[in-house]
Amino acid sequence: MKQGIHPAYRPVVFRDRAADFAFLTRSTLTSDRTVEWEDGNTYPVVDVEISSASHPFYTGTARVMDTAGRVERFERRYGREGR
Repeated sequence: MKQGIHPAYRPVVFRDRAADFAFLTRSTLTSDRTVEWEDGNTYPVVDVEISSASHPFYTGTARVMDTAGRVERFERRYGREGR
């Protein structure tokens, strides 16, 4: 690997404020804000809008939408092409 062309890969805290959830991982992202983590060290923190703690698919609150009505409406509007 060439030296000096890759960004620094270091520990970063990702925080989902909506779910009050944070996790420590390694990343090349940078941030001016820092947070003191459970181990007593200070790490840069990146706030994210959604994570596995707040995403509807992973929390089980996802809703299944009725697509049959949409397909029928599309076929009525544009006609069904011959196969």
